[in-house]
Amino acid sequence: MLTGRRIVLGVSGGVAAYKAAYVARRLVEAGADVRTVMTAAATRFLGAQTLAAITGTQPVLDLFGGDDPSPHTNLARWADAVVVVPATAATLGRIATGIADDPLSTTVLAAWGTPVVLAPAMHTEMWEHPATKRTIAALVGDGYDIVGPEAGPLAGGDEGPGRLADPDVIVAALVRALSSGDMAGWRVLVSAGGTREPIDPVRYIGNRSSGKMGNAIALVAAERGADVTLVTTAPPPERDRAAIEVVAVETAQDMADAVWLRAGDSHVAVLAAAVADFRPRQPAGTKLRRSDGAPAIDFEPTPDILAGVAAMSPRPFLVGFAAETGSLDEAVAKAQRKGVDLLVANDVAKPGSGFGTDTNEVAIVTPDGTSEPWEPMTKQEVANRLWDRIRRMRLGEER
Repeated sequence: MLTGRRIVLGVSGGVAAYKAAYVARRLVEAGADVRTVMTAAATRFLGAQTLAAITGTQPVLDLFGGDDPSPHTNLARWADAVVVVPATAATLGRIATGIADDPLSTTVLAAWGTPVVLAPAMHTEMWEHPATKRTIAALVGDGYDIVGPEAGPLAGGDEGPGRLADPDVIVAALVRALSSGDMAGWRVLVSAGGTREPIDPVRYIGNRSSGKMGNAIALVAAERGADVTLVTTAPPPERDRAAIEVVAVETAQDMADAVWLRAGDSHVAVLAAAVADFRPRQPAGTKLRRSDGAPAIDFEPTPDILAGVAAMSPRPFLVGFAAETGSLDEAVAKAQRKGVDLLVANDVAKPGSGFGTDTNEVAIVTPDGTSEPWEPMTKQEVANRLWDRIRRMRLGEER
């Protein structure tokens, strides 16, 4: 979502200014083009050269004397969005009242009409002061996005509300501010990863699924404004964790219980997890020993999670996944048999389309047997295109 986006990061003078460097790094890692602007007080807490090294551009520190005759307006015109980290009480007050007397406040005012995220940080008494409350109310009324503050340890050894929001939470808020919001109000359920069926307390039967495709689907849905629950056996996304409810599970039964509990309250369920079809009927209670010889393992079927959701009434818009090797004919049969609205199939034996890769080559299968192959693309691109398709179908624009 941030790839190629032009972000202005503003830093005002508070102890939390050092965390702006972490936000800058997160933005750059996400593919954004970042420029920075600092108040004079901010440079007392964070060196300008630190931001220059992270972003590749020198921060704007002064409105006068440089090569740019109008740095604030040029920055504002360049930006797709502005984020202020931290936003002190003084900076918030300047923005709310239209006082433009430093590089940061003038840039924010000049960026009117552009998404602006403000991340307040200050001492508890300052945050709870009536003047600050009036300021925040005015800013919210004017359309600014406020993220945080959080409660926690503060400067001087105190503790309470006023602590800067976590950098990842700030970046997630910026992503949401930039998103089209075309899925706002949607409740989305996503499953991801490969289940683990125990043989004994040490060993399990599993598969090679990394959870990357499910993570991408959950991330894109959150970026587009949906309320997302991710039921997963894999590590969840590193970013946007605040925008996604993560339910950690391990076995097929765990996943079935978690998905079936939540599916009825979801508008869309995308079940991308690689769920084991069979599990040991009676896992050993203690570790199996080599000296005891090869064990005879009796298997039984695991719950059919996809079929269970399909049988619900009412049920969410349902998307299943099928990892195949070679022909996708079985995926077409699965789409018809399972009663899904869409099935996403891929040949995991193809280079760049298997487990653990950052790319995928899929085909979209409908219950009538139609198969639409997509060209190879990144998993995030697959996720975005899949949500485009789901959205059109839910709105009746496509059958």
